[in-house]
Amino acid sequence: MNPRMITLSVIALLLLSGCMGTQQPLYRPVAQPPKPKPKPVTTPVKPTKVHELKEVQDDNFDPDYMYPETPKKRYKEPETTQPVERAPVATPERMGKEECIGMIGQAKFDKYTQMLGSETAAIKRCVLLKSMK
Repeated sequence: MNPRMITLSVIALLLLSGCMGTQQPLYRPVAQPPKPKPKPVTTPVKPTKVHELKEVQDDNFDPDYMYPETPKKRYKEPETTQPVERAPVATPERMGKEECIGMIGQAKFDKYTQMLGSETAAIKRCVLLKSMK
């Protein structure tokens, strides 16, 4: 045989024998806990003193005290008042194309027209910008 082969087989045997000897057992028996002892059954002891029951007096019941009538609050109708006159809301004036172009410029007006799809939408945008100032 080849000395190299012998060396490899000896090393393999040493590894296998070392691994086999150190393995833990797969099953450890578990010690069962001790069972509790059953308690002895005891019979109840008879009382040494005999008690007499007292008579209940129920003549002090007063329904007015037990169920008092609370006065119910009546619903008040709100007083009718004259409607408050409010100032008319200021509606923005119609803005024209020339005024819009004068405010934002021709280049931005064309950009808004192309982006929003129509000149009326671009004019609405100008009204919005004017109201934000």
